[in-house]
Amino acid sequence: MANKEKLFTEFTVPTTQEWLDKIEVDLKGADFQKRLVWRTNEGFNVQPFYRREDLKNLKTPDSLPGEFPFVRGNKKNSNEWYVRQNIVVNDPAEANKKALDILNKGVDSIGFKLGHAELSADFIETLLKDIRLDIVEVSYRACMRHALQLADLLVAYFEKQGYDKEKIVGGVGFDPIERMLMKGKDSTFLLADMPKLVEKLKNYPNLRCVMVHSDLLNNSGAYIVQELGYALAWGNEYLQQLTDAGVDVDLAAKKIKFYMGVSENYFMEIAKFRAARLLWAQIVKQYEPKCDCACKMVINASTSTYNQTVFDSYVNLLRSQTEAMSAALGGVHSMVVTPFDAPYEKPTDFSERIARNQQLLIKEESHFDRIVDASAGSYYIEHLTDALAQEAWKIFLKVEEEGGFLEAVKKGSVQEDINATNVKRHGDAAKRKEFLLGTNQFPNFTEKSEGKQPIACDCCCATHTGDADVPALKASRLASDFETLRLTTEKAAKVPTAFMLTIGNLAMRQARAQFSCNFLACAGYKVIDNLGFKTVEEGVDAALEAKADIVVICSSDDEYAEYAIPAFKYLNGRAMFVVAGAPACMEDLKAAGIENFIHVKCNVLETLKEYNQKLGI
Repeated sequence: MANKEKLFTEFTVPTTQEWLDKIEVDLKGADFQKRLVWRTNEGFNVQPFYRREDLKNLKTPDSLPGEFPFVRGNKKNSNEWYVRQNIVVNDPAEANKKALDILNKGVDSIGFKLGHAELSADFIETLLKDIRLDIVEVSYRACMRHALQLADLLVAYFEKQGYDKEKIVGGVGFDPIERMLMKGKDSTFLLADMPKLVEKLKNYPNLRCVMVHSDLLNNSGAYIVQELGYALAWGNEYLQQLTDAGVDVDLAAKKIKFYMGVSENYFMEIAKFRAARLLWAQIVKQYEPKCDCACKMVINASTSTYNQTVFDSYVNLLRSQTEAMSAALGGVHSMVVTPFDAPYEKPTDFSERIARNQQLLIKEESHFDRIVDASAGSYYIEHLTDALAQEAWKIFLKVEEEGGFLEAVKKGSVQEDINATNVKRHGDAAKRKEFLLGTNQFPNFTEKSEGKQPIACDCCCATHTGDADVPALKASRLASDFETLRLTTEKAAKVPTAFMLTIGNLAMRQARAQFSCNFLACAGYKVIDNLGFKTVEEGVDAALEAKADIVVICSSDDEYAEYAIPAFKYLNGRAMFVVAGAPACMEDLKAAGIENFIHVKCNVLETLKEYNQKLGI
């Protein structure tokens, strides 16, 4: 007879208060809120643990995959997504050749960037030769002035080839507001073409043509909640414009597609995509569509360029891999993984192959495509989904109060908000409040640029010149300030050498030497660590023998009162003298003429700029 005894029945279930009481004991008087509660940049708190009771007032856990409001995804049976790679089209024959090649290497979605190409029937036929448009997704993006012409050419090609209209999946890029945000050029005159474009493609239910490129906000430094809130307002602006022009709401909603970025915050990005679908479904529902399927949000996710780096660029692979995982678990329609070398060169065949394989790895080997909304029911992610939705909705309502997204862009309030965040994040990176591994934290001490130079945006709007009609976003990668500093150092006639004068307490001198090496290497200085010296004179002599430009004394706070001033006097100006730390005797050391201190509260970037100036760089 089977034993049906339930396990663990002899244990009582601890309450939340009992957990909190235990934590308070373990904290030994430390403040719970300051130590364990995370105040996010998104404007809400994250607790150190969650329990089932935390979800009792949430509706998201009751949702089902493939059903309104689609928080758990648009599909019921799988989490399949399109593996996309974009191709810049300079020559249609070459682009076609490349597309056919990568379609045999795991890609099933192509994004053709046509720029200002001379469009014609021959151009389209050459570009799409031998590509089976009924089994792969293909999207096209030309100059928006030619979007209607492009739509006509594509429809003619589809009909000539005899394709089933239901099986054509992809998009024709049209997003006038993106150009306004990027270049400050008023593109409202293009909005008149939007209903016409929808009309031309109305018989192709899976070919979308009105795009919301909120990935631009992500790559300009926006916080997750800002991208989400503004993306919703952006999409609603287009939906309102279309319905006001007489387009049926079901058709209008089904022609809108979202291009969203993915940042490094793993769990919060998963929650972002869930919250995005939830809120978009609610927005579309207010327009009273005939079918709930019109409320589905279709998202193409692109891994961020904002946190990519020129130095230690292979770390970009780690960043984009976790970002790709977030997007996959978040249930996106398609995904682009940005090649790791994108910040400093046109991606090579190798980097593009690795980018493709990053998606194939999580799909074919880790089976992320098998389970619908694998994160559902996680107390933490359900909480994040709800919290993000609430905060993003506040942004959405604020924009609507301003008259809608287009009006907010014309006034510059959206750009002002994102630019302010970008400035703040650069400031946080300078102070190491926001880490960039390999750039402002744990840099590769010996790496040289080897000719690598950061490249600017090569977007299709970059050729436009003249005064701006509206404020523009001021995009700059988070690492750019440190890269400029390091490249400046590298170009100097002599790269400075920083010598660690380690003395006194073993644990403290080693810890401070490691901190100082990491600190100074962020500027590209050559750093020399040491095991320790018996006297400061011995250490200074060794530093001078090594031709050091900077001597950093590394010891304990108590011992600086004994060692720092004698070392400074013995060095006698033959090199820059730095104290690692902020000891209690700092004022006494300053009175003796010591002016350089490095510690955790320093602005790393500004300090290193100052040192470069003192060293004549």
